[in-house]
Amino acid sequence: MVGYDPEAKCVSTVEAAAAGSASGFVTRVLISPLDVIKIRFQLQIERLSFKTPGAKYHGILQAARRIFQEEGMLAFWKGHVPAQLLSVGYGAVQFMAFESLTKLVHNVTSYNARNSFVHFICGGLSACTATVAVQPVDTLRTRFAAQGEPKIYQNLHHAVVTMYQTEGPRTFYRGLTPTIIAVFPYAGFQFSFYNILQQFSERMISDEGKEGGNVKNLVCGSCAGIISKTLTYPFDLIKKRLQVGGFEHARAAFGQVRIYRGLLDCIRQIMREEGPGGFFKGLSPSLLKAAVSTGLIFFTYELFCSLLCALKNADSPKRKGG
Repeated sequence: MVGYDPEAKCVSTVEAAAAGSASGFVTRVLISPLDVIKIRFQLQIERLSFKTPGAKYHGILQAARRIFQEEGMLAFWKGHVPAQLLSVGYGAVQFMAFESLTKLVHNVTSYNARNSFVHFICGGLSACTATVAVQPVDTLRTRFAAQGEPKIYQNLHHAVVTMYQTEGPRTFYRGLTPTIIAVFPYAGFQFSFYNILQQFSERMISDEGKEGGNVKNLVCGSCAGIISKTLTYPFDLIKKRLQVGGFEHARAAFGQVRIYRGLLDCIRQIMREEGPGGFFKGLSPSLLKAAVSTGLIFFTYELFCSLLCALKNADSPKRKGG
């Protein structure tokens, strides 16, 4: 049901946006702790080593324990309000754009709207559209998740006003270039691999086994998330490093800090000081998060679309009868 299907004209673009928002909301609540842990690893300068653990965080469980001991349970939902705004807005724009683009491809080109390459291009473009729309919220979310104690920003309003007054409006779009570079292939791979895995499962699973469609959507989404995240992870790390520029004083409690003058300078410094492995810091929690979040996004999106279709179909006989 992800993407335009001329044989199943059930979900409109507005309904796709509603289903995308709902899936984003549910997913964000569940994966927020993994996101906080991932961001802490990405922003950490020290090399990760169990033999010489100079870094504050050097393992998923160790990081979770330390955050809980030092900051309490609520620390795993730091920045949850801007994160929810991000997820709901991103989900709405992305799925609405994706459904519209695949429909456009079907109507004005000779390509099949269910083709995996079409899903790659449309998925990438829809994600870029959603990214530009919600980038300021993503920057706010990263700042909240990255700050330690004592807090620099007390609430969302205080963060917006402080960042605008001290750093200017452009600070809300810090890291946009690597984000766009990363998000196009990442989302493109997500949608295309989800489509490929769905088609593969349709061929491999017998008719009796197709009753568990929701589980299949969850598994296909999780696998697509792992593949996509592995292929595009370095750009995500660079984006996070650039987003906390000008925020170095709040990072001192977590270890060393660096100032980056731009995308290329960030790449050079990471390569020089941290080596190639520096571009994959936090990959383990990221893959875990990608598997859970992408699986849940596609699972809940398909579920909400099915519910909307069921409600419309149940309402049709009543209207005809009336």
